[in-house]
Amino acid sequence: MSTASCRTTRPQRPHTVTDSDTTLALSTPPDDIDTVQDFVQRVLEPHSDIVDIDRFAFETALVELASNVIQHAAAGTGITCVLSIHADDHELSARISDTGTAGAVTLSGPVLPDDLAESGRGLALIQMLVDSVHFERVGDRNVWTISRARHPLP
Repeated sequence: MSTASCRTTRPQRPHTVTDSDTTLALSTPPDDIDTVQDFVQRVLEPHSDIVDIDRFAFETALVELASNVIQHAAAGTGITCVLSIHADDHELSARISDTGTAGAVTLSGPVLPDDLAESGRGLALIQMLVDSVHFERVGDRNVWTISRARHPLP
């Protein structure tokens, strides 16, 4: 299935600050997950050699991670994030650094909550979609990195 068929068309929204073609600085509010999704699609669009499953998995993981950061780290007050994406012949990777509150994050492998749980699936989903997820607190910032190895074109 082509990932293009899964995308919705939204008007392009200007983002707060762009340090380069592959780095986005944003503040929430007013920026939100749509800003992140538009940025991810724009950065990956020129890379037509990324197979659909790698593109879809990486985009989904990154948007889910950004959504979790915006929802949980902001603690209702808003945060500033810097998102960087790197794509080369072998790997897709991203780094999100945010000014959110320090969280008690434990990365022990993808474990889904029971079927009736109302939350707790985001981090497990991210871990299932990428090859590595790393979190650390550096000074006053939360820093997340994810990566996914690329499959060769058929």
